[in-house]
Amino acid sequence: MNLHQLRFVREAVRQNYNLTDAAKALFTSQPGVSKAIIELEEELGVDIFKRHGKRIRGLTEPGRAVLQSVELIMQEIDGLKRIGKEFAAQDSGSFTIATTHTQARYALPKVVQAFMQKFPKVRLSLLQGNPKQIADMVLKDQADLVIATESIAEIAGLVSLPCYQWEHVVVVPVDHPLLQSKALTLEEIAVYPLITYDSAFAGRNKIDHAFQLRNLKPDVLLEAIDADVIKTYVELGMGVGIIAGMAFDPERDKGLRAISVGHLFGMNVSRVAVKQGAYLRSYIYSFIELLTPTLNRKLIEQVMHGEKDSYEL
Repeated sequence: MNLHQLRFVREAVRQNYNLTDAAKALFTSQPGVSKAIIELEEELGVDIFKRHGKRIRGLTEPGRAVLQSVELIMQEIDGLKRIGKEFAAQDSGSFTIATTHTQARYALPKVVQAFMQKFPKVRLSLLQGNPKQIADMVLKDQADLVIATESIAEIAGLVSLPCYQWEHVVVVPVDHPLLQSKALTLEEIAVYPLITYDSAFAGRNKIDHAFQLRNLKPDVLLEAIDADVIKTYVELGMGVGIIAGMAFDPERDKGLRAISVGHLFGMNVSRVAVKQGAYLRSYIYSFIELLTPTLNRKLIEQVMHGEKDSYEL
């Protein structure tokens, strides 16, 4: 048994059981991958993959157990490599953050700026997507950490911690009738066409749930993943917008006004998550500490090692 065989098994699964694609991803030959997997199966005495002719179609039951062990072993190997690199260069390397548009556009710029000033030798990358996509990026080792709202808290394989709370705001043109309301209600909002987030983003489930509880069916005219898009169509007079409070800036959005509606839709919590068992370089801990003053390296390590069952704001 050797590491090459384990890598081939893992990559075959990642490439949807296409050995040609797995070989390309690992810069080797398809026959070599196939032979190595067969030799591993012979050594273990079980079939890892289901086959149809010469093609593999999926994992057998023992194959699923083998894959779990392979993932753990390869994660430890990757951790050993990162440890070596970290002690060789404490303040340089690469760092990839997977996050949503709202976080990247509104919550992270000042944090990223402060981080880059502190660690100028680190190559920082930002990857964007919906919560499921960005969580997968971390699980597949394409990113070091993920920042999103609550939806990442329940994803298996991730260890997540809360960063900060935020609430939604209703955005309207400067002369809109809703600005005259002393205590905005869901009934008042539902009178107008709504422009808000796609269902995968920024607490949209809380918005829908609040209306459902009051048996209201608002006319959602437009859904978007980008608060700037929502605000653009609100300025055109097409409807009332509901966005994350962090996405509204009175100086920048002078043609709009914002009304806080945390009392209607509740508070939301943005979270940071890493892959369970991952080795984090020192500057990643520093980034998390810059992101939120409520977290520090000691607390993060406690949670990652299972010494603290939960931590909430």
